[in-house]
Amino acid sequence: MEVSAAMSPTNRQPDIAPRFGVEEEFLVVDPVTRAPVPRAAEVVAGAASRLPGRVAGEITPLQVETRTEPCVGHTELAAQLAEARKVAGGCARERGLRLVATGSAAVAGPVPPPITTGPRQDRGIETFRGLHDELAICALHVHVEMPDRERAVQVGNHLRPYLPVLLTLTANSPFWDNRDSGYASWRTMTWPRWPVAGPPPRFDSAAHYDRVVDSLLAAGALVDRGTIFWDVRPSEHSPTVEVRVADAALTVEETALYAAVVRALVTRLSALVEQGVPAPDVPDELLRVAYWRAARDGLDGAGLDPATGRLRPAADLVGDLVAAVEGQLRAQRAHRMVVDGVDRLLADGTGARRQRLAAQRPGGLAAVVDYLAECTSS
Repeated sequence: MEVSAAMSPTNRQPDIAPRFGVEEEFLVVDPVTRAPVPRAAEVVAGAASRLPGRVAGEITPLQVETRTEPCVGHTELAAQLAEARKVAGGCARERGLRLVATGSAAVAGPVPPPITTGPRQDRGIETFRGLHDELAICALHVHVEMPDRERAVQVGNHLRPYLPVLLTLTANSPFWDNRDSGYASWRTMTWPRWPVAGPPPRFDSAAHYDRVVDSLLAAGALVDRGTIFWDVRPSEHSPTVEVRVADAALTVEETALYAAVVRALVTRLSALVEQGVPAPDVPDELLRVAYWRAARDGLDGAGLDPATGRLRPAADLVGDLVAAVEGQLRAQRAHRMVVDGVDRLLADGTGARRQRLAAQRPGGLAAVVDYLAECTSS
């Protein structure tokens, strides 16, 4: 991914303060119908000169992606996020459009959504077919610098049991096809239908990872290595581990909070790998159920602790995560920001709860889209 293109192995003690970067996806919506419209290319063209190398289209022309450069601290990251949203959002408004940060569209757009054109996209349509019908979804990806690819794979093993609670922090897709899905993150429920998506399996090594991917390519389950959609993967282009489990976050502050937690967690787990601590052996069936509970309840209900197989309040699981990485957050000067941000989420709710509150306003789902547009670019 371009966000990490400038990252390269260094002598900067990456286990102490690795650089990190973020990719955010947004839907382009019509301010009258509130539905997604295939005009992302106009927004990208308008923003490209002011965000060189940091704005692009996506697989559908309904989506815009912005990226940060590799960052050392969360303040720098938040500034880049705010700049990208301001520029891209302004370009959208100049063209009579709006950008919204949500995991799924509240008001349905074209079905099936149009797909951008090109030989690679044509292969994707032939390979995945009707799965493309549910691609009006947006995610948040965090890259964290790794000393080498082997470390990235091993850190991915350690990350597996934490993926449901990371999802809990960012649940922001309650609506689908003009109705409330009953889930805090409906995007999470659609994504695992793809053949290589959701939580990754455990890998013995980077060589094992490559053998599995080669088998998937040979089986026709991938167009290329860019269509490895597991929620954790080593980057194919740079020495980072990419964490892809989250819905697009509603605000800059929530994106920065989540990215800081991910970096702190990756830092802690990277140290465990270096010490030779084996990754937890979480049964796939428990991890699947933990994902489902996190997607359904978000921060407002109970979550399954994959380590014990027991239900616990989701807020307690988040509290445990923050406590586990307190040392790393303090070393990275992000502890106060994260604690205050989590307190706000517990009080006000994640994006899913706030979208549902907006739906109670006059206008219903139209009010939701207006609220999303306001939060996205403010």
